[in-house]
Amino acid sequence: MFLTESSFYLCASIKMHMSFVEEIKWRGLLHDITPGAEEQLEKEMTSGYVGFDPTADSLHIGNLVPIMLLVFFQRAGHKPIALVGGATGMVGDPSGKKAERKLLDTKQIEHNLNCQKKQLESFLNFDDSPNSAEVVNNYDWFKDMNFLSFIRDVGKHISINYMMGKDSVKTRLETGLSFTEFSYQLVQGYDFYHLYKHNNCKIQMGGSDQWGNITTGTELIRRMDSGEAHALTAPLLTKADGSKFGKSEGGNIWLDPEKTSPYKFYQYWLNTADADAMTCIRIFSLKGKEEIESLEKEHQENPHFRVLQNALADELCIRVHGEPELETAKKASKILFGKSTFEELNDLPEKTFLEVFEGVPMGQISKSEFLEGIGLLDLLSAKSGFLASNGEARRALKEQSISINKQKVNEQFQPKESDLISGKYLLLQRGKKNYFLAIVE
Repeated sequence: MFLTESSFYLCASIKMHMSFVEEIKWRGLLHDITPGAEEQLEKEMTSGYVGFDPTADSLHIGNLVPIMLLVFFQRAGHKPIALVGGATGMVGDPSGKKAERKLLDTKQIEHNLNCQKKQLESFLNFDDSPNSAEVVNNYDWFKDMNFLSFIRDVGKHISINYMMGKDSVKTRLETGLSFTEFSYQLVQGYDFYHLYKHNNCKIQMGGSDQWGNITTGTELIRRMDSGEAHALTAPLLTKADGSKFGKSEGGNIWLDPEKTSPYKFYQYWLNTADADAMTCIRIFSLKGKEEIESLEKEHQENPHFRVLQNALADELCIRVHGEPELETAKKASKILFGKSTFEELNDLPEKTFLEVFEGVPMGQISKSEFLEGIGLLDLLSAKSGFLASNGEARRALKEQSISINKQKVNEQFQPKESDLISGKYLLLQRGKKNYFLAIVE
């Protein structure tokens, strides 16, 4: 775990100054809540859960809103349960979907579940305290249940009229909805019922598009057990420009460093638009209300300093990837905007170095030619393709506008093997923004 308990977690015995509902209200994380839910949370330590889709072996930042619901839930002294839907992943939730999705087998889902649990440990406290986080898999209670038992013992309690009234069903009626997807709300509802009976779970949380599925669970609990349970949802997060939060040009921003590198993860938050940063700092930071309001004020007074973006990028990169990776990401980020030594360039992992200069034109030079003693003019033009001709290279050198590995060079400079970054790259530059990567191999 990257976070120390003393930094971010408070155990159940500590009385928080602010209740869970009050906390998520000022953070902009509350959309809907059933009557009586707040009273239940004030009355006692309560177990509550959020469901996660197991269709990938990594969570992404689109999952961070429900994760943060669990984080603040635990910090308020309650017990968070993360349900990874091993069974529901085989069915497919129609909510927010235009088409039925590809279904997974049990082996793939088990692998995905284990990967996601490891990532959740960076956010939630898993220990022996009363409000320790827990991960459950609904496949464990569905695997031995047969179809006839389900429709007899569960299906009879919910009418077709009730199910047809849900938005997740209504929006798909014209385009087509399989029986499998239609039955999804019953399956998710039974999850809530099972956790209510066996884990004393009294509240389910999720995005606002899950309200219909969650309240089907509260209805099942009422009808099957005469019990009372509650629903709480957070608003669906979109960017100020209306586009989907969590997406970049390259797709999802994943928590797995192999899918999205710490450098790209850091850059995503650093490049957040001002309006979005105002929203995100409240939702994703563990800083308190006064500190966040102070940062917001500082940001509004000097927006060019990007105070909120830097605070977000630092905190989330540490939480997900650890402090050493944050420092590497920061070093990499500075390369484009300032001077760097050869040692700083060479110290970057090769993958990170290439990501910094992703999209920069490249040219290849034979290593044997390079080692024989390639001339500077040839390096800059004919051999690499960086500049159009030796004449242009000569003019650029006289203008003192050429840098190699971020250091200014003149016509007397002779490139040698010890100048190669990671043993194979030369970073060529004309002016401040015209970069070129010569690959020597």
